[in-house]
Amino acid sequence: MSKRNLALIAATLVSVIYGLTFTIAKDVMPIFVKPFGFILLRVGGSVMLFWAIAFLGPKEKIALNDFPRIIAAALFGVAINMLTFFKGLSLTSPISASVIMVTTPIIVLVLSSILMKEKMKTRKVFGIILGLVGTVFLILFGKSIGNAPNAGLGNLLVFINAVSYGFYLIVVKKLMDKYNAFTFVKWIYTFGFLMVLPFGWKEFQAIDWHQIPTTIYWEIGFVIFFSTFCTYLLNLLSMRELKPTTVAVFIYMQPLFAAIIAISLGKDELNIVKIIAAVLIFTGVYLVTQKKSVP
Repeated sequence: MSKRNLALIAATLVSVIYGLTFTIAKDVMPIFVKPFGFILLRVGGSVMLFWAIAFLGPKEKIALNDFPRIIAAALFGVAINMLTFFKGLSLTSPISASVIMVTTPIIVLVLSSILMKEKMKTRKVFGIILGLVGTVFLILFGKSIGNAPNAGLGNLLVFINAVSYGFYLIVVKKLMDKYNAFTFVKWIYTFGFLMVLPFGWKEFQAIDWHQIPTTIYWEIGFVIFFSTFCTYLLNLLSMRELKPTTVAVFIYMQPLFAAIIAISLGKDELNIVKIIAAVLIFTGVYLVTQKKSVP
């Protein structure tokens, strides 16, 4: 199997995990753990895991002049990205959050054209638009339930998260080209942990551990290990072979996988809306991920 195909599989797995995370994170917060306290748990647990496996990577020394880029990646990819997403998700519904997250590939496409001088080919633009149409169609017309105590603020925070993640995908690309992922990801999370600590410490202290059911402990563990640790490694693997715009377009698949998971658990049903949306989303992803122009 080629490295590019492995990268595409990694990006797909990330979409599956994130599709699960929307529902799982809402189970945990804000009833059992407040959003910022949850982020402190998420980043703190992940930074320990990344340092624990650091020995698996090659022995590389990071150049001093690359640390500003690592700090920027920590700011956009960990601190702003995670704090605004979890806080926003706690205020709006998972479906609304999914709608806003769909803007990330468009943001990355625009940022890449400005910062990286990446040409916006007609095929790629059409694929992104097609994926956007499919996702919005699924979200707006698919049956879903979600509480939203302050949807306006929540949606704004999730949009800030989408912009921040777009910057992260571009900032981290040069680090991927220069170093092995094991070399710098532990530093990204170390700086990210220091950034989220002032925001999450009070809510972390307020957690009543004795009142948390066993299932919630498992869900917290899922977010730390799979939604953070595994997805960031998989994302870094995919970004080594794929352009930021290609990686970002896989966000379109998250609502699709979320729907498939809900159907398999008996919480939703398959209908014409989901079938049409699936066709549009996978077609859009196919167009964007092809290297050569499609006839």
